[in-house]
Amino acid sequence: MQKIKVAILGATGMVGQNFINLLVKHSWFEIGFLAASDRSSGKTLKEAVKNKNFLKNVPDSILNKIILNIEKDAEYIAKNTDFAFCAVDMPKEAVQELEYKYAKLECPIVSNNSAHRCTKDVPMIIPEINYKHLEIIKFQKERLNTKHGFIVTKPNCSIQTFVPALHPLKNLGLRNIILCTYQAVSGAGKTIESFSEIQDNIIPFIENEESKTEEEPLKIWGEIKGKEIISSNLPIISSQCSRVPVSHGHMATVFVKFDQNISKKDIIDKWTNFKFDFDLPSSPKNLIEYNEDLFRPQTRLDRDRGGGMTITTGRLRKDPILDYKFTCLSHNIIRGSAGGSVLLAELLVKKKYISSSSCVYR
Repeated sequence: MQKIKVAILGATGMVGQNFINLLVKHSWFEIGFLAASDRSSGKTLKEAVKNKNFLKNVPDSILNKIILNIEKDAEYIAKNTDFAFCAVDMPKEAVQELEYKYAKLECPIVSNNSAHRCTKDVPMIIPEINYKHLEIIKFQKERLNTKHGFIVTKPNCSIQTFVPALHPLKNLGLRNIILCTYQAVSGAGKTIESFSEIQDNIIPFIENEESKTEEEPLKIWGEIKGKEIISSNLPIISSQCSRVPVSHGHMATVFVKFDQNISKKDIIDKWTNFKFDFDLPSSPKNLIEYNEDLFRPQTRLDRDRGGGMTITTGRLRKDPILDYKFTCLSHNIIRGSAGGSVLLAELLVKKKYISSSSCVYR
């Protein structure tokens, strides 16, 4: 198949660079354009990231690409690419305007940002869980008056630590969830070395994180009614989110209550037997892997499972207040960020929302 040409908006940040790492050898996608703000545009990628380089085994053909301007070059990028990943570091309103601008220029946007996660006709997708929400795109196109352009987004990075583990349990009568997340510094776009406040420290607050943790899963578990996605009322979620001195890997401890009697085996069977309907290049062999070792999962040992796309669960046991409790872990930069967005883009290709001929029609 002819490779699909991709633009990366916000290419010089940590997430943008991880998009580059994942796409340089991708079997379906090729990097067409890199774009960033005024500070980086006009420079080569190598020049732009020299003081904050997270690139791995990137060829000179990419390192020497000139960074375009996300605003001034928007029309040129949109006309000459099949779709764009958006990973810009800008205020919410500015991101909304930017993503609408590209969508209205008929360039589909796969967003790593939070700006449109609450927009009623913008699907927020974990491919293995709610891909049917992509059907809302036709109504979004009506609203935007576009033929090809639309916006899809992935959820917050920490959501993809625990929602995949909870989703197979929903039809067991899942009703109440209490969870605590322990989130790596890369989720803040930082390294341990550059984050002085995290040295020998845990920070018990991450701005806006708990509202995302409690609200975003309900949209993922919602349903399309009319021309909107309506969030589910259940399960009820209560959360506490902390930043911990770990480079990569978000962990969550989860406490759950069901409306029926459930065994430990029932839960493990649901995890073990969960299957995804599509075989995509970035799909892990197993979405969820349960580890019986009492000392697992661990960030350093388990975050890279399935190429960073697998969720590891462990320490499943009875809880004296609710019903069960367990621990889960994912790689926040891969599954939770760039990798999850790439998987979403692959799904859009599989479902024929994006193709290698998209830019031909603009």
